[in-house]
Amino acid sequence: MIRTPRLLHATVAVAAALAAACGGGNDDKPAVNGMAATSASYGSVATWTVSGLNLDRGIGLTITTGTCDGLTEIAGGTAFQRRYSCRPQSIGDLVAQVSDAGGSRIASLRVVIPKPLVQLDVGEGTIDLELDPVAAPVTVQNFLDYANAGFYDNTLFHRVIADFVIQGGGYAPGSPDPEFQAPTRPAIVLESNNGLSNLRGTLAMARTNEPNSATSQFFINVADNTELDYRSEEQPGYAVFGRVTAGLELVDAISVVPTRSVPPVLLDLPVTDVVVLGARQVR
Repeated sequence: MIRTPRLLHATVAVAAALAAACGGGNDDKPAVNGMAATSASYGSVATWTVSGLNLDRGIGLTITTGTCDGLTEIAGGTAFQRRYSCRPQSIGDLVAQVSDAGGSRIASLRVVIPKPLVQLDVGEGTIDLELDPVAAPVTVQNFLDYANAGFYDNTLFHRVIADFVIQGGGYAPGSPDPEFQAPTRPAIVLESNNGLSNLRGTLAMARTNEPNSATSQFFINVADNTELDYRSEEQPGYAVFGRVTAGLELVDAISVVPTRSVPPVLLDLPVTDVVVLGARQVR
């Protein structure tokens, strides 16, 4: 029986620490009595909410630990609540600090950003893909952008080779043959020289003979395929950017389904469509 993992909620990040000072005896000073972070996951827009009194007297929010790109205040703030947004681009501790107009810290909030997790729903079960943004930041963000935009929904594993790989992200079901999934985003730089190997259960990007040509297509290694690793600039290999953490038995089952050939490209296409019903970042 294939075990379906419990869905991890990426919509709420709980504070690990919150320190607030009430600003002394001057009632005009801003005071913070609560902070929260929602959607605090790698590569997705997080919202920081600051609650308190006199927040219209001049406060600012900065990121003091970790990286969160594009930090901006969201319009519509009041004296009792202000909201800010940014996109976490680091894993581990992410600390936001609130300061008054004089630059003094009046509150802070720490959240922990885990490695992102994308879940593929293939009908018979789910495949959990944990991504590694430290080793392959460009590739990970590219994959998350496709997944979160719904690009992979109702797409096929269109290349299936036993004891090698299952590949998807490029075609949608069609009659009589699959249809190319378009449009894709611009091609990304190849991050194959990152120390990760194409071992069984790892996730990598497919590409053409041009190294910097990967767009949406990805593959999961069914076996140890170290021949696909980076060797040199002349043999750049394929960029590994994640691994299967649940559902590897489903990957194995897909890898041995009967296939047919639809020249000139789809030479190892499953006879019966293997469809990714949905792909979403769940952590």
